Amino acid sequence: MIRRTFTNSETAEDAQVVVSLVEEIRQMKFYLPELELIMVDENDEVIGYVMFSKIHLGGKFEEELLILNPVAVKTELQRQHISRELIEFGFEKAKAMGFNVVIVEGNPDNYRNRGFKTSCDFGIVAGESVHLPAPECLMVKELEENALDKISGVLEYTDYKSLK
Repeated sequence: MIRRTFTNSETAEDAQVVVSLVEEIRQMKFYLPELELIMVDENDEVIGYVMFSKIHLGGKFEEELLILNPVAVKTELQRQHISRELIEFGFEKAKAMGFNVVIVEGNPDNYRNRGFKTSCDFGIVAGESVHLPAPECLMVKELEENALDKISGVLEYTDYKSLK
C-alpha cells in the first residue's frame, strides 16, 4: 500500500525510497513497533499507515523526539480523515510513552491543522542532509506544553542510508 500510494502521488523512484526507509527504520534502534500504526477496512485491507520513530538532534533528545514519516493513505480514500485519525492516535500513544515533541517534513498545508509549527521558529533547523523545498516544510508539534523550550539543534538524516 505504501509503494502504491507514493507511486501514485510522486514517482516509482520516490516510492522505493519510502519503502526502503521503512524497512531500514525497522532494523534500527530508532524503531518503535508500538508506533507503527495501520488502519484497516471492514475486509482487513490496509487503508492507512503512519510510522513514528525516534530521532535525535546532534546526538541529543532521542528519548524525547519522534519523527513522523511516512504517512500513507490508499489513494482513493484520501481526504476522508484517515491520516488524521492515525496521527492523532499516534500523538496520544507517543505522549503516554513519554515523548514530548514530534518532527515532520512535508507540506505545511497538510500539517498545520494538526498543530505543527515551523521548526526553525523553535531553534530546530534542517542540516545539509535534509533537502527541503522551503524551511517551512520542517515542522514540530509539542505533545507536552513548553517541551520545545529546552529542545533545539540541527536535524540530519545521516543515520539513514536510504536518504543519501
